[in-house]
Amino acid sequence: MLGLKLLTDPRWANIAEANLAEILTDHAWCEQKAATNAITLIANNSEHHDLVEELTAIAIEEMEHFQQVVAIIKKKGYVLGRERKDDYVGQLVKFSKKDGSRNTAFIDRLLFAAMIEARSCERFRVLSLNIKDKELAKFYHELMVSEAGHYTTFLNFARKYTIDVDVDKRWKEWLDFEGKLIRSFGNKEAIHG
Repeated sequence: MLGLKLLTDPRWANIAEANLAEILTDHAWCEQKAATNAITLIANNSEHHDLVEELTAIAIEEMEHFQQVVAIIKKKGYVLGRERKDDYVGQLVKFSKKDGSRNTAFIDRLLFAAMIEARSCERFRVLSLNIKDKELAKFYHELMVSEAGHYTTFLNFARKYTIDVDVDKRWKEWLDFEGKLIRSFGNKEAIHG
């Protein structure tokens, strides 16, 4: 369904589970950044009423996820660490088109968001199926379902609001790029690492 070119090795869940404080801190900040991205899309494209409504709901949901992860961190006796640099997202930002029309930049920002949601969904699935902590496995299953909905929302808005971008062609370019990029990741205690 997601179209990802390379799936995460299930053994990544072992790295995550062995470094739970780190993965949870990284995850919390990923949720905060996802909320910020939705808000940025709203601010830059407020003329699209349906987008404003849908992305407001996503931003709120992402901050609720942030709150849930912080609660898990506290419950487990950890402390929320500082925000981490996300090299994976940094590489996706570099791949994003920033030249061309306003519409081109808008569509690429939506595809950028869809790509992150797709990979997050896939990683949450790996965690839900492979970690021993049953409560966390259930939590990550619920988040997997949520991220799949976000992925679809961003992709559908790209298709709806395109003027000068062949969205299916550009999405294939995103999938191809990410498929090569992700080969360098999957060996750290980070959601995209």
